[in-house]
Amino acid sequence: MAQPQAEIAVIGGSGLYQMAGLEQVHEVKANTPFGSPSDAIIVGTLEGKRVAFLPRHARGHKLNPTNVPYQANIFALKLLGVRQIISVSAVGSLKEEIRPLDIVIPDQIIDRTRLRANTFFSNGLVVHVAFADPFCGDLSKTLHRAASQDGARAHKGGTYIAMEGPQFSTKAESHLYRSWGASVIGMTALPEAKLAREAEMCYATVACSTDYDCWHPGHESVTTQMVIENLGKNVERSKSIVRRVVASISPGRSCSCHSALATAIITAPDHIPAGVKKELAPLIGKYIK
Repeated sequence: MAQPQAEIAVIGGSGLYQMAGLEQVHEVKANTPFGSPSDAIIVGTLEGKRVAFLPRHARGHKLNPTNVPYQANIFALKLLGVRQIISVSAVGSLKEEIRPLDIVIPDQIIDRTRLRANTFFSNGLVVHVAFADPFCGDLSKTLHRAASQDGARAHKGGTYIAMEGPQFSTKAESHLYRSWGASVIGMTALPEAKLAREAEMCYATVACSTDYDCWHPGHESVTTQMVIENLGKNVERSKSIVRRVVASISPGRSCSCHSALATAIITAPDHIPAGVKKELAPLIGKYIK
C-alpha cells in the first residue's frame, strides 16, 4: 500500500503534539537517509485538503531542540509530497510591543545555532541555495491574515533569533539581540527553514510569544513554567490559525521556493557519486539524473 500523500504539513512545537480536526487519518513511519523523523507522521484530511502533522519534539516532548532530527523530518515530509510547511513554535519576545500571547510571523532570521547539521548536501555534492528571504513571503502573508482574522494580536514581519539552547539566554545575550533589532528568540526555526529551502518547500512560522526572555525589568525572567502556562493559552489559537490557513491555500499553488535548486547545484553531474544521486533523488532528481 502506497504511503498517504499530503501537500501541506504542520510541524507542531512545544505544546502542540496533535492536530485536532484531522479526518481519514493514517500514521506514517518514514525511513530516510538521515534516520527516522521525530515521531510517526499523522496524515489526514483537514478543510478538504490532505495535511501531514509532525510533532517536532515527539509526543511526550522527548527531544530537546538540539536533538530534533531536522534533516529526517524535512526529508520525510518531502517523501510524502509536501510542498508547504506551517511551523508552530514558542518564542520569547525581545520587543516591548510584542507581548506574551501575541503572534509573530517573522520574515528574517539570525542563526545562533552551532551543533546541528544544516544541509542535506555533502559527500561530493555542493549546493548553495539563496536564503536572503528565509521564510516564504506568500505563505507568511497567509499566516498573518489568518492570525488577524482569528482575533490575535498579530505582528507581520520581524527577526527571529535561532539559539542553540536548551538553556535560556543570559541577560547579556538578551540585551545583545535587542541591540541587533531582533524581535523574538526561539530554538527551532533553524535549521528547519534552511532544510525546507533546500527541499524546495515553502516554509513559514507562527511564532507564539510566551515571555519577555530575560531583558525586561518589569517582568520575571523566562522559566519553563512560564512558557508552558502561556503555551497552553495559545494552543487552541494556533490550531485555529492553522485551520484557517489550510482552508485558504490553493491546491497546486506554485512559488519560487519550489525551484530553489534550479541554479544552486554547483557540482558537475558526472562528478556526483552515484550513491549520493540515488539517496538524494527525492530532492535533486528533477535536475540530476
